[in-house]
Formats: sequence, C-alpha cells, structure tokens
Amino acid sequence: MQIQAVILSGGSGTRLWPLSRENYPKQLLTLLDNDSLLQSTLRRVDPLIGTECSPILVCNEEYRFVIAEQLRMMGRRGSILLEPVGKNTAPALTLAALEAASHGQDPILLVMPADHAIINVQDFQDTVRTGAEHAAAGKIVTFGIVPDRAETGYGYIKSGAVLEGFGSAFSIEQFVEKPDEATAQQYVVSGNYFWNSGLFMMRATVWLNAIAKTRPDILSSCKQAWDGQQRDGDFVRVDKLKFQQVPSDSIDYAVMEHVARGADNLPAGIVIPLNAGWSDVGAWDSFGKILPQDNAGNSHLGDVLFNDCSNTLAVSSGRLLACVGLQNIAVIETADAVLVIDKSKTQDVKKIVEQLKVQKRPEAKTHRKVHRPWGWYDSIDMGARFQVKRIVVNPGATLSLQMHHHRAEHWIVVTGTAKVTRGDEEFLVSENQSTYIPLGVTHMLANPGKLPLEMIEVQSGAYLGEDDIVRFNDQYGRS
Repeated sequence: MQIQAVILSGGSGTRLWPLSRENYPKQLLTLLDNDSLLQSTLRRVDPLIGTECSPILVCNEEYRFVIAEQLRMMGRRGSILLEPVGKNTAPALTLAALEAASHGQDPILLVMPADHAIINVQDFQDTVRTGAEHAAAGKIVTFGIVPDRAETGYGYIKSGAVLEGFGSAFSIEQFVEKPDEATAQQYVVSGNYFWNSGLFMMRATVWLNAIAKTRPDILSSCKQAWDGQQRDGDFVRVDKLKFQQVPSDSIDYAVMEHVARGADNLPAGIVIPLNAGWSDVGAWDSFGKILPQDNAGNSHLGDVLFNDCSNTLAVSSGRLLACVGLQNIAVIETADAVLVIDKSKTQDVKKIVEQLKVQKRPEAKTHRKVHRPWGWYDSIDMGARFQVKRIVVNPGATLSLQMHHHRAEHWIVVTGTAKVTRGDEEFLVSENQSTYIPLGVTHMLANPGKLPLEMIEVQSGAYLGEDDIVRFNDQYGRS
C-alpha cells in the first residue's frame, strides 16, 4: 500500500505572534524539540510512507528556501509546490493530488497541516494505518480528535453509525462550526463529537473525482494553473496568473460537507477517532497545554524564573524572563517584541498583528533575525544613518551580485573566509580582516569554505531599507 505525505504549509500563524511572523510562520519554528513543527510532521510519518514516495509540500513562495533548507537538514527531498497567493486548503490539496497522479500512480494521500503537534507518535501511526485501509477501499477518511475538554476554539465532527471492518471508524453525520461554551460541554458529554483535526486520507484520484463533482470550478482552474507549471529543482511553480483565478475554499466546505450529507456519486466519508496528544498549536493557551507544567500549572520555554505565579506561560527566545505574582498570563519574549496577554484572550493576538500591518511596522512580517537561502542575518543595532548586522553565510553559499543606490557597507570577518567581488576586483578576506564596499559599486559575497562564514556588516547612508538592492545575478532566482 503506497502512502504519500502531503504537507499543507500555507498558514501564517498570526495567533502565535511575536514568535510566529508572516515571513516565518509557526510551522518553521523550533518549539518543542530540536525539530521545527514541519520537520516533526515529516518525521512522524517516516514509518508509514517508507522510501517509495517523497513528500509533497504546498507552501507560500515567500518561505520556499527555508522549507528547502529544513528538508536538506533532515536529508530529505520532496516536491515543493509554490502557491503564488493563498487560496485555502481545497486548491492546495488539488494541486498536490495532480502532482501525485502525474506520475501514473494513485497513492493514498496522507494530508496534514505542517503546524500541528502530536505527543504520542506511536498511537498516531497506528490510527493512520487503520485509516489507510479504508482509504485504499475508496473512502475519504478524516481523523477526529477525542476531546478532553469543552473547547470553543475548534470545529467539531458529529459521528454517525459504527462501521464494520478495520478498527474503530464511524460514518460522518455532520460538520459543526465552533460552538459556544454550553454547546461544547454538551458535545463532550454526548461522546458523539470529535474535534475537527484537518487531517485526511484518500487516494489521489478519489479526491480529484470528488472535487470534480462538488467544485468543478476549483478543479478546472487548478488544472489550468498546473498545465503552466515550471520546475526548478524541487520547486514546482504553477502559472501565477491562472492560479490567481482559482476560487478560495477549504477542504471541509468544498468536499467534506457534501460527503457528510451523502450527496450522490460521492465516495463514502468516515471519521476515525484519534487520541494521540494532538494540538493545533493555534494560540498561546493551547501551546502552554502541551508543555510540562509545575505544581501551580506554570509552563515555560527558555530562560524563565517563576515566583508566586499560577497558570502562567512564559516563553523566552533569549533573555531571562522573571515572572512574579502572575495568574493566567502568557508572556512571550523575542529580540524585537514582547507580548503580555491574559490567557483567556489569546485568540485576540491577531488583532495586534492587524494593527502592526496598518501601521506598516516590520514586526508583523519579519523577525530581527531574517533567514535567507544563503544563511541569515540579524539586525543588531540601527540609527538614523547606520545599521549593524550580524551575517552568517552557509558553507559553499553565494549571495547575489548586487548594488545599492543609497548605502555603503563595511564588512568585518569574525570567523571563516569571505570571497569578495567588488567591481572588477576579486579577493579573500580572512578572520579579523575587513573590507569596504562604496555606494553604487557592484559586489558579491561568497563562502568558499566548509564552515559557516560569520561577519559584522556596518551599513551607512541616507536610506537603509532592504528594498535598496539591485540584483544583477542570483542563483536563487531573485534577480
């Protein structure tokens, strides 16, 4: 039985701000162990998919290089389908199904958001194996999370009749929107409702046939965008103009609700209970629940001290966080922003992000530390006419041949060796040496060594924005 992982990595994770940013969303963050949520998602399905099918990842073009680098660090390769604009999950899965079926095969697709956490991996794998048996028989499978509390932040699935066959499975009676507190209590007590996990299994052709019946406009427009695809290594770029015409819709609305109503000519839909310590890590209160807690209900990540606190979450990205006399509070520290919020209001963090966007503040989109395909930089300090950056270039990586209209740059090598192109010159700069790039001069930086190159860059000039870059040649396609 051939199972192919489909990872949907399009979310922006605004409710986990300031740790999650638009250009570096939560699925790329290392939150629970040494892996990002994306990497953990891939690792937990390794025993299920084997080596026959490489994963398919659907993501925003903005963070394609970070995803490719995280795959490289795992020793993985996969098809990375780039969405020019976000169109929700139904078009994303349709593109993945077209990719899976393009090789003349019809694998079972295991469809997973990239930003969920699973604590009990073995239980998850056992449940997915049950789902694969049903999917192999032509059904559309979703996994319902066994609720352990009355949760108003999730949608629910109402289960119907028990199905005979492979393991515990039920027909789907109804998809239910997020309830109020009293209704959620009733759902939990009844035992007939599960949280809607956003996890699915079906054959590629089963999905394509189903969406052809329920949303032929989505399938048709996705096919048009797919027919104009261009491949660049592992990246698959669909036709941008065609994809902009694709209607936006979710998997639930586009197909699953029709399946639940028993619409004609659609495959059977089933829900399989999943009890594996699942979390969508959708907000800071849910994140705190999957961390270890002390006797007072406090949980933390990073360098944190508690005194006389209860039910408090503290997350430090670097600096010491000292919390005194706090109850039901979340405190999240990053290099350029600190969030302090009542844990009952964590869903409202997105309102702060909206304010930042209106004010055009960079904290909505990027961290102080910005990842690039060649490595990363951290803006250490900034004034009216200067900026200081710490720059790390990966071994063998090369930045673009570029020029700036408004700034000059001073480069100091801290570790490693830099290969510098400056106008018609080409030379090496070693540890404790420096060089100068005058305003308006074309230049290029490369790391010819086998260790990371670390530098301090001092920019000076009238304008220091990242958009003051004219690229003449770039191996990452950004010219």
